[in-house]
Amino acid sequence: MSLSSAFSVKSEKGHVNAAFDDNSNGDSKEICKLDVKENGSVASSKSLTHSERASQSHDQQNWDSPIEFLLSCISMSVGLGNIWRFPYVAYENGGGAFLIPYLIVLAFIGRPLYFLEMILGQFSSSGCVKVWSVVPFFKGIGYAQAFASWCVVTYYCVLMALAFFYLFASFQAVLPWTECDPEWATEKCYSSSMANLSMFNLTSENVSSAEEYFYIYVLKKSPDMDSGLGVPDWRLTLCLLLCWILVFATLVKGISSSGKVAYFTALFPYVVLITLLIRGATLPGAGDGMLYFITPVWEKVLTPEVWYAAVTQCFFSLSVGFGPIVFFASYNPFRHPIYRDSTIISFADTGTSVLAGVTIFAILGNLSYTSGKPIDEVVKSGTGLAFVSYPEAISKFDFAPQFFSVLFFLMLITLAVGSAAGLAGCPISLMCDVLPHVPRWIVTAAVCAVSFLIGLVYVTPAGQYILDLVDYFGGGFVIYFVVVATVAAIFWIYGLEQFAKDIRFMLGFGLGIYWKFTWSIFIAVALVVIFVYAMIVFEPLKTDNGEYYPPSAMAAGWTIAAFAILQIPGWGAYVVYKQKDGTFAERFKKSFRSSNKWGPKNPKIKEEWQAYNAQTVRFSWIPNPKWISRRTRAQVPDVELSPDSQSNR
Repeated sequence: MSLSSAFSVKSEKGHVNAAFDDNSNGDSKEICKLDVKENGSVASSKSLTHSERASQSHDQQNWDSPIEFLLSCISMSVGLGNIWRFPYVAYENGGGAFLIPYLIVLAFIGRPLYFLEMILGQFSSSGCVKVWSVVPFFKGIGYAQAFASWCVVTYYCVLMALAFFYLFASFQAVLPWTECDPEWATEKCYSSSMANLSMFNLTSENVSSAEEYFYIYVLKKSPDMDSGLGVPDWRLTLCLLLCWILVFATLVKGISSSGKVAYFTALFPYVVLITLLIRGATLPGAGDGMLYFITPVWEKVLTPEVWYAAVTQCFFSLSVGFGPIVFFASYNPFRHPIYRDSTIISFADTGTSVLAGVTIFAILGNLSYTSGKPIDEVVKSGTGLAFVSYPEAISKFDFAPQFFSVLFFLMLITLAVGSAAGLAGCPISLMCDVLPHVPRWIVTAAVCAVSFLIGLVYVTPAGQYILDLVDYFGGGFVIYFVVVATVAAIFWIYGLEQFAKDIRFMLGFGLGIYWKFTWSIFIAVALVVIFVYAMIVFEPLKTDNGEYYPPSAMAAGWTIAAFAILQIPGWGAYVVYKQKDGTFAERFKKSFRSSNKWGPKNPKIKEEWQAYNAQTVRFSWIPNPKWISRRTRAQVPDVELSPDSQSNR
């Protein structure tokens, strides 16, 4: 075997490290470490492949400060899911009829799941795939999460592109959506800038200039999908390219760059949103809109569709089930107080959603007052609601509407950057693990470039229909399966009591009945019941003219969902196949037991954890299959636990 590259020797007290690189025949590089002991004997340690060294280099990254982690999570969770998605989902599901299920879901499903994902990431210092060394059979959950994240981030950046389009348009002397321009306006158009429209004979068929500007001039949206997708709009294409360049710049250096951006992206939006709320609340009819938002319609509250929408919105709002929370938490010190952070983020997320909802419905109340339409008919529901209602409010500012328009769309862009950076980080991290020899910036550039090309579909005349399709099947539908599988794997197979012990070892305190009940019973049962009921009453998606999506489009949606969901059993079968020795039944059972890679990544902390496990007898108040939960534990002598570690890397 020929030696290429270099050979080096580094002398330290008590030992010598000798390293050589073997690059013959295209093999992976290796490092051999020779320890020269004080008695003169020589020991060779295990060689490291180039892949392992790249992984170690990646693992050395940490947040520069705890506040960066907190703000990054807030920037990811408190983002477009709150400002853009929450208002239109609430509007589609009856305002107050949606708010009550949403708050219940946040309390008993969203918050426990958010804390769960934080624990998994911080305890193992691993991303969404490697973390499943806890139950190897469910490794496919990580791949399903990465795929769902990629689906969502491709259209999140399109929303950012729309915000850029409006941002550039805001520098004109007159905001273009405030007047009915003959270039794109129809005979039904009325000016959004008019303060009082009661003197005009408006009917329910009249449409505001802000709405026609968005659907006709910006999107050039087709009424149905019969004519195909069409050609991407060149203006939105350039804006989309700018978005992905911005995402690339945010992620190219990993958390060292995204953490700094979070200082701005997490805090600036609140200033703008509160400003819009103050202005919206002073408009005529705003009170009616706010009451519509907080007044429940009890017959709708009991429908499964509303609860399904509430759960899906909870997943989007908190980014639960998509993987970024595990990814962000994996860069924390081992004993970082994530219980505090998860509580802060949960309340911030809920408060922001309600704040955005009140703002939107105040504007909708004003639109109802000026147009004479009922609140539930003033604008088209759907993804474009935020791009109609918010500009509508801005057009009514008496002082410098251009200035407030720039602020608002800059806010949307910062929100989108925070959300997109978190979501894109999941597939990028996965690709870095799969291709450790490739520099991170190349992987990031490749993912961003492919995502940009996929995003071109959304800027076609029929692109909004595809966006709704991917949003339903690639996002919400898939995450139901991912979350149920996650809960089953952790609490029914790994074991609730063992997981509680891991938390006690890491954080220094135990958890109450609220966490144990929601994790082990309520979440799985509630999600399965809601999902089954929603599927029973399921109807195909509809276009603007009320027609159902064509069968080919629905087939594409089901294909997206099936591809993501099949990652779980597919990778499970692969893990069983790769198990060594024994019959099929023995290899199958072994695939459900934690591998030796599971646990704290820091070797000293891992020894303490193993000793901690050996000192206590495992007991679970939920019966676990004995052939799954039985684990071989190292009999490590009693050791004194070290003080809180500064890092788990």
